[in-house]
Amino acid sequence: MGNQPRWTNIERPIEEETFPFYRLKKFYPIHIGELLNSRYKVLGKLGYGSYSTVWLCHDKTNYDYVAVKVLTTGASEQASSREVNAYEHLSRLGSSHIGGAYIRGLYDTFDISGPNGVHRCLVQPPMHLSIHELRLRAKSCKFSEPLLKQTLICILQALDFLHREANIVHSDIKASNILLSIDDESILAGFEKGEQESPSPRKIVDSNRTIYKSRKLSSPRDGLWGQPVLCDLGEARIGKLHRGNIQPYIYKAPEVLFDMQWSFGADIWNLGVMIWDIFENKHLFNALDEDGEYSPSHHVAEMVSYLGPPPLHFLQRSQETRHAFDENGKWLGAGGVCIPSMSLEESEENLSGQNQQAFLGFMRSMLQWVPEERKSAKELLNDPWLNDS
Repeated sequence: MGNQPRWTNIERPIEEETFPFYRLKKFYPIHIGELLNSRYKVLGKLGYGSYSTVWLCHDKTNYDYVAVKVLTTGASEQASSREVNAYEHLSRLGSSHIGGAYIRGLYDTFDISGPNGVHRCLVQPPMHLSIHELRLRAKSCKFSEPLLKQTLICILQALDFLHREANIVHSDIKASNILLSIDDESILAGFEKGEQESPSPRKIVDSNRTIYKSRKLSSPRDGLWGQPVLCDLGEARIGKLHRGNIQPYIYKAPEVLFDMQWSFGADIWNLGVMIWDIFENKHLFNALDEDGEYSPSHHVAEMVSYLGPPPLHFLQRSQETRHAFDENGKWLGAGGVCIPSMSLEESEENLSGQNQQAFLGFMRSMLQWVPEERKSAKELLNDPWLNDS
């Protein structure tokens, strides 16, 4: 067949089409070989998300490899504005903080017109797999303790920079938003050559639209992965105090659940909960009701089980707490939900003895009811467990 692509069954949804809320007209109908903004030649598809597709491109002005994230129309406008505003804010700082090296950069932005509207495009450094994908490559589906520490040092540096110097709350920390940098450019050259010699499977929707399957990047030849980099500033908020709904359900900080003002501490809580996913291969909070649906009442009940009851002065920050606690701070058992019998010691399965206690001390310094009582990213970088090799 030579350099012919392997066609995909046109009846079966693939890639971004598999999202339940997928709307064909919101995605730009990109084609491999296309020249975007008269500058970026599309070499192949790196991935996709709810509101974007991501493509490896050649920058024709300097022949560097770049990743171009092509956002959907309409629904992505707020997120793209937040992301661009955050990057513009960061660029004005001119900071030399080491944490800036662990935040994905932005080279360029431009708009392209599609058949159904305008699409914002972000040009960024190409990245390899996420730490979520990296942990799934291990037989245990867990990070080792040394790898967890190395990862956390980088991400805490990034958060220290965002919080202390940039005055930014990331608001969406999860393992799929932490990607590994690419230090070996032959990986990108191999991707380009692979697409030329064996074109990716694709689905022809109509004469103007093709859905391509993403092509995987090869692993580093020396087995050494790049540094973890905090990505996706689409939910980032500039400023210290905010209100409103953020974070994936099981990562929500208590102040977010109770519709209180939130700040940098929400990121610290978020990071702490995410650690359980990559180190224990399970969620710290399941937060599911009897029907398997997310339940805020079950979520808060699990928090009480792990952390004890929240201080009364914290509960008094919001009227929403009255659904779960009485005026004296006693659990009401909303909807018949009882406090489960759980502890961090019972849930933690990788460590033992003093090392486990040191690790759980590190965790508890992030998982505090009162946001102001959580350690900052800078303080966490000096934690004894994190620095014990």
